[in-house]
Parts: sequence; structure tokens; C-alpha cells
Amino acid sequence: MLLIGYGNSGRCDDGLGPAFAERIAAMRLPDIEIDIDYQLTVDHALAVADAERVVFADALMGSDAPFEFARIHPGAAGSLASHSLTPATVLELARTLYGKEPQAFVLGIAGAEFGEVKEGLSEDALHNLDLAEAFFLEWLAGRDKNAGRTGVASEPVF
Repeated sequence: MLLIGYGNSGRCDDGLGPAFAERIAAMRLPDIEIDIDYQLTVDHALAVADAERVVFADALMGSDAPFEFARIHPGAAGSLASHSLTPATVLELARTLYGKEPQAFVLGIAGAEFGEVKEGLSEDALHNLDLAEAFFLEWLAGRDKNAGRTGVASEPVF
């Protein structure tokens, strides 16, 4: 499995994706490859194509839930002129360029403070990060069959 945590750690809670990936990496769980980056780019398509399952972790704005977890599918490529892509676009590139379509999910972790140039996460973000981590570990173990205990799932994940 591939976990990609992305976001800008220099913009407060926008760093939730990297913070989540760093926590999971520190656990040294077997069979999980971790990629931490500032943003998604075309280069991520190759790593995604090599995975059977991928989770994209990022900060989430404007959610009433502490986190949201949903299955995603390849989407329209949109503009490739941008340096930053969506998870669905990266999946579409993996399918188009390499003929691969791994099972994919997005984990959005709700933050409260965005935009200010400042290192560190807010207290609300840290709390939501704890909840997202607990959910993710249950999901990995196959104990959370509906993926909606504390988050929101757009469709079943198993």
C-alpha cells in the first residue's frame, strides 16, 4: 500500500497531510510505503501505478466532521500545466500512462487555521489528526467495515 501525505507545513493546518504520513511512517508498519510531499504532481503517477492500494492524505477545509474518508476513482485530467494535481487526476494519469488503476482513497483531515505563514498545527487539527490516525489503523486492520465511525465515506471501502 502507498500512503501519500501532502500539503504545506509552513501554512498551519495545511500541513495535516504530511503530519499524518509522518506519524504512520514512525510506526514502521509492514507493507506500507510512505511518500510525503508539498503537492501532488505528474511524478506521483508512477508510484501510484506501482501500488495495489493508495491513500491520499490532505488537509480538509470547511468540514463539520474531524475527517472524511472516501473511495475515489480516476477523473478528468484537467490542466496538466499546473504544478499541483488532484488525487483523481493522478489516478487518471496512472491509468493512461501505465495501464494501472489501484484501489484508491482520500483521507481529508479537518483543520481550523489556514493561510498564515506559521509552522505547527492548531489544537483542533491535532485532535482531528489523532482521530484520523485511530480510524486509519482500524481500517488497515479491517476492523472498520463501514469507514464512517467518525468520518464520512462516500461508498463502502471493502
